[in-house]
Amino acid sequence: MELIYEKSKPGRRAGRIPRPDLPVAPVPDALRRTSPPRLPEVSEPELVRHFTALADRNFGIDTGFYPLGSCTMKHNPRVNERVVNLPGFRDLHPLQEDEGAQGALDLMWRLEQYLIEMTGLPGISLQPAAGSQGELTGLMLMRAYFADRGEGEQRDTIITADTAHGTNPASVTMAGYKLEKVATDGRGNLDLDDLRAKVNEHTAGLMLTNPSTLGLFDEGIEQVAEIFHGAGALLYYDGANLNAVVGKSRPGDMGFDIVHINLHKTFSQPHGGGGPGGGPIAVRDTIEPYLPVPRVVRDGDTFRLDRDRPKSIGRVRGFAGPFGVFVRSYAFMRAYGPSLQEMSEVAVLNANYLLARLRAAYELPYGRLCMHEFVLSARQLKKEHGVSALDIAKRLMDFDIHPPTIYFPLVVPEALMIEPTETETKERLDHFVDVMLQIAREAADSPELLQDAPHSRPVRRLDEVRAAKQQIVRHSFGASPTASAKG
Repeated sequence: MELIYEKSKPGRRAGRIPRPDLPVAPVPDALRRTSPPRLPEVSEPELVRHFTALADRNFGIDTGFYPLGSCTMKHNPRVNERVVNLPGFRDLHPLQEDEGAQGALDLMWRLEQYLIEMTGLPGISLQPAAGSQGELTGLMLMRAYFADRGEGEQRDTIITADTAHGTNPASVTMAGYKLEKVATDGRGNLDLDDLRAKVNEHTAGLMLTNPSTLGLFDEGIEQVAEIFHGAGALLYYDGANLNAVVGKSRPGDMGFDIVHINLHKTFSQPHGGGGPGGGPIAVRDTIEPYLPVPRVVRDGDTFRLDRDRPKSIGRVRGFAGPFGVFVRSYAFMRAYGPSLQEMSEVAVLNANYLLARLRAAYELPYGRLCMHEFVLSARQLKKEHGVSALDIAKRLMDFDIHPPTIYFPLVVPEALMIEPTETETKERLDHFVDVMLQIAREAADSPELLQDAPHSRPVRRLDEVRAAKQQIVRHSFGASPTASAKG
């Protein structure tokens, strides 16, 4: 496929910029261009065809099955897009006075009440822009909490599971804490003996998602909470896997003190490719004074943004948060109503159905019922036939199925992490099973077929190490290195 610059012909135009009869603002000499920008020159039909062809090459949840473990890539109802595009929401300026934004503040306040009920924690801020920022915000809240108690210097360590999302240790480092990992036991739970040996007077808290990235609910979560609270430490809940437990169990009831919620995962906000997202954070009342400002406050029948919070850690994001995400998530919750827990029930049912049908063909590291996702291993296929998890992922692309998460969590060799979500039909799940079983047979009969996959995509298998080290992110208008690929 030609690049847009390669299609360019001098003098062709897809449109013309309006030139109003207004004075031209002066440009400082230091910012003034010395030559015109090298922009592609194409006609409008060619421009439209080019970007349409690019869009046709993209794969997304609207294109096909997207069982990307831990990412909860579910269908996004189109009615949410209609609601978020209502003029009163779409055109609202972020600096609008509270008196002129009552509908938006009302929606935000009601969304907060729903999240408070779902998490079992009374204080909340919608401000963090994503789960990763929610993590950092939660650790900043821990730091403020312990500093206020005179324990800021003493509490310098955060414990994470060896199955933790990579953002957990990254957030710990960004927040200035030391990191310590705890092992997973033979049933996929936190190893309580290892945990007891590592929790002490220097421990600030635990970062954990429950169910874990193995797709397993930790059977000792009450004991985990007792260990940390007994040492005066806090528990942070990574809400990446909340889609498994909404309406069934609450992080606050498990003993967690701080929770972030991924609105874009659990409550239907289109995401991927860097955004947009929403990572509201809910906390126990002892931590509520430190939440970011501004906070949405209800005074009778009116709402306002309250910035007068002396112990607040301040802002973590511009304005009051990603408002469009709030509207979509609120609409999604209202559409489900009291039956919102069915979302999680069906997600868990779908995952266990896939697990039951695939466990004979692929190795199952932990022989338990799963929650909303599960992890298989291609270790035996690699040992016997030389077929890796990467080969399986690439072969799935030939069947118009997005690969699952691979090689994570790290405690499972040749991991395949699969999450079907609740929005897929049984027919779609059965098709995925049929393909996975066919791939298992191909691994034994024709391993080279998998090792050379994909065969039907616009781009064949890349040299991924070279692609990472030698990134080509712009057109060079001349000779440029060519990415190595098979085929």
